[in-house]
Parts: sequence; structure tokens; C-alpha cells
Amino acid sequence: MPKRVATGVVQTDKMSKSRRVEIPRLVHHAKYGKILHRKTVCHVHDENNESHVGDTVEIVECPPMSKLKRWRLVRIVRKSTIVDLVALRAAEKSVDEQQAAAAAGKV
Repeated sequence: MPKRVATGVVQTDKMSKSRRVEIPRLVHHAKYGKILHRKTVCHVHDENNESHVGDTVEIVECPPMSKLKRWRLVRIVRKSTIVDLVALRAAEKSVDEQQAAAAAGKV
């Protein structure tokens, strides 16, 4: 029997060598026919810790590795473009402080 292959987005990378990947899907409501957005959550083994939050990844089914992990990372389809705002603001603040110190030294 062939192994299932899926593509999803990494939602959590806080665990070592593990990722939580969400696979979005659309479902019709049985009675009203409205299209509903649902998601499937898969816990994925990432041996080299190479994927991060927001990355689109391709995963494949594998034998159970732990209580929840039944998928393995194949490749990263697209890297995330999410910017860490806290780090960006801290960098801007340090640049502003350096400029202020340089201006105070000249005066």
C-alpha cells in the first residue's frame, strides 16, 4: 500500500525534532450545503530541525515514532516570509541608540 503524501503549513516548532503541521481542507455541510473550512493536524518528525513556523512543507506517512508522530518531513516547499517584529524593533532601537550616542559625542 502506498504511503500518503500531504502538504501543509508548520504551526509550531517549539519541540525538538517535532513539528505541528496543519493541512487545510474544505467540507460541505451535510444539511445546508455551506462550505466549511476545516483543518487536519499532523505531528511530524523533523530530524534536522530545518523547518520553522509558517513554512509550507511536504510530509509522508511513516510507522509510529511516538504517541502522536506518524508523519515524516520530506522537504520544505516554501520558506516563510514572516518577520519577527520583536527582533526587528530591538534592532531598530539599538541603531537609534548608537546614532544618539554618536550625535552626543560630536556636540
